Amino acid sequence: LAEYTRADFLQIVGQTTDVFLRFSTVGGGQDSSDYARDPRGFAVKFYTQQGNYDIVGNNTPVFFLNDPIMFPDFVHSQKKNPRTNLPDPARMYEFWANHPQSLHQMTILMSDRGIPRSWRHMNGYGSHTFSFYNHGGERFWIKWHFKTDQGVQCLTEEETTGLASFGAQQDLVDAIDREDFPRWTVKLQILTEAEARTLPFNPFDLTKVWPHDLVPLIEVGSLELNRNVDNYFAETEQAAFAPSNFVPGIGPSPD
Repeated sequence: LAEYTRADFLQIVGQTTDVFLRFSTVGGGQDSSDYARDPRGFAVKFYTQQGNYDIVGNNTPVFFLNDPIMFPDFVHSQKKNPRTNLPDPARMYEFWANHPQSLHQMTILMSDRGIPRSWRHMNGYGSHTFSFYNHGGERFWIKWHFKTDQGVQCLTEEETTGLASFGAQQDLVDAIDREDFPRWTVKLQILTEAEARTLPFNPFDLTKVWPHDLVPLIEVGSLELNRNVDNYFAETEQAAFAPSNFVPGIGPSPD
């Protein structure tokens, strides 16, 4: 990707970079079932020679909001009722009804894609628009896509009945232990600054996707998970991810 970015870990075909991946539910806490109807966090940390680069993504290419000032209110609406400590769907729908930009993500959440079968059987997305800049100082707008090589598989509400609450985590640990390593094909959508100005929509709106016919996917590599942690608390729970963790050649956007 040297044509688009000066980031050291994206220069040469065949380069390998260690990564750390953390999956999570989004609305629920640690007691939330792996089979809750909920987006899934897909956070990737690249250990590059220039420092750590974090992608704090989800398993969907869009999100509920396009204005970050609404995020605290949104999170409160998705968490348990503070009086009963129970899930409160009415609070969720009240927020969505009053924030129409949530419709795209909410529709995905309530579709057949709302409950992934496992962490291995779902895609990951950076979701936000980010920027690349190359050695010549040219800037490009980009979106990250991690397409599961295992195939997207989801469950219905009925199929989740009786499943162990942490079955997806068990599936991932077991697959890596038996060396059936999960893989994702990594693809990018890339726009020049000039191309972004001609789009019929705002390319920095997190509630919208970039149609693939307008901005085709470019295959750039492969992501493989081939080692489990030795201590979940020390390694996974203590892993901090920040959207502001960039390396030279990668930056933010107006998103």
